[in-house]
Amino acid sequence: MSTDTSSSVQPRPAAGPGRARTLTLIVVLAAELMNALDGSIVDTALPSIRDGIGASSAAVQWIHAAYSLTFALGLITGGRLGDLYGRKRVFLLGTGAFTAASAVCGLAGTPDLLVAARIVQGGAAAAMVPQVLATLHVTFDKGSRARAFGLYGTVMSLGSVLGPVLGGVITGADLFGLGWRPIFLINLPIGLAAVLLGLRCIPESREHNARRLDPLGMALSGLGLLLIAYPLTVGAEHHWPAWSLFMPAAGLAVLAVFVLQQKARSARGAAPLVVPALFRSRAFCGGLAAQLVFGLLSGVFFLSWTLFMQDGLGLSPGQAALGFVMASLGEMAGAWLAMSLAARQGRRAPQAGALLAAATLGSYAWLIADRGTGLPLVWTVAPMLVVGLGLGLIGAALAEMTLGQADHGSAGSASGVFNTSTQLGIALGTALTSVVFFARCPAGSRGTTVTTAFAGTIWYVIGALLAMWALMLLLPGRRRTG
Repeated sequence: MSTDTSSSVQPRPAAGPGRARTLTLIVVLAAELMNALDGSIVDTALPSIRDGIGASSAAVQWIHAAYSLTFALGLITGGRLGDLYGRKRVFLLGTGAFTAASAVCGLAGTPDLLVAARIVQGGAAAAMVPQVLATLHVTFDKGSRARAFGLYGTVMSLGSVLGPVLGGVITGADLFGLGWRPIFLINLPIGLAAVLLGLRCIPESREHNARRLDPLGMALSGLGLLLIAYPLTVGAEHHWPAWSLFMPAAGLAVLAVFVLQQKARSARGAAPLVVPALFRSRAFCGGLAAQLVFGLLSGVFFLSWTLFMQDGLGLSPGQAALGFVMASLGEMAGAWLAMSLAARQGRRAPQAGALLAAATLGSYAWLIADRGTGLPLVWTVAPMLVVGLGLGLIGAALAEMTLGQADHGSAGSASGVFNTSTQLGIALGTALTSVVFFARCPAGSRGTTVTTAFAGTIWYVIGALLAMWALMLLLPGRRRTG
């Protein structure tokens, strides 16, 4: 066990009134909810956005991709900014910029302005989100940290799952005759409240011996991630040309140079962008790899599942939304269960979640193969309650078990790397959908073709869940009590 001597927190709510910690938790989780929703809320609103502002097909694609790309590229730097210059300060600046960019998105009258605002939104989220986990890490003591991280996992999962549902509902409701615009404007009251409350209740914390940022590290990490994330985001639209295969390989090479540069910088006593000591922890590396796979299987499953329900079974968007609601309820229950089990059972809790989700999805694939397009609505959506329960057990525990290995001084850096692994996993999973789903189900397919393709896709998701189970053997085991 190492003693943290590199971070300062003034004041530390754990030693003060519980109300201060509760308000801090609410504020940072509200910010995480905004980010989780905005990553997917535009999906079901894109047709309305396209028609409303006359966007081309390329512009529609970038309305979605601009946010996810800038978010993924900035997470590592955003996390380190909080370590060096104050997590509260960076969180409030990021949240304020995110809220302002949301207002511009909601008022945009041209595709170019909307894409530009989405770029700013993604960059602001990259500054805001790493401070959420880092603030929870340094604000709560070990006894209450698991519960706080469990709530974080719940909010993150709910936001990403409910985003498409909420986008469709809000757009369809045409509130005040504004059409799709309220999907962005709802961030204004949430963001303003987060900034005002955050000014009062969030404790400031930073690395004790703050030094200058690492511009070369920023450039290398950003370039490496861009070379990997860009082709994964847009490659399918261009039918995977040669450059889309070359760029990820080049990105990995750049990241290898980045690792060497970070080690050299740390060896001579300068502040690295990513603290190399983090990767000496077997649990941190295992949790990071498991989170990458978690993002990957989420990217594959939820996209193909949405198409399965509507194009395969012919369900309406409202009926398909029931499936997302069931998954969300399951994830909530799984997260709450994980909060009570993880402290005593360690990795056994998320591993049980992976096996539960895998077994349920295996039964789901058998049902689809047996009933095909005649699968009743109840059997389409009901299994998602159990799948969600399993995923909730994973997501709620994984963050705490991974980031719990970092000391306070490197909490922001660890959080940025952890969130980056999630985003890269989702991008990789979305790209792999072209291989495991669309290769069997060309665009425009309906009925049996879609259901058969989805049943085959499920087995890849099950394989990813089993790989996660194996990676989680690196996480801490059952904790001894007394």
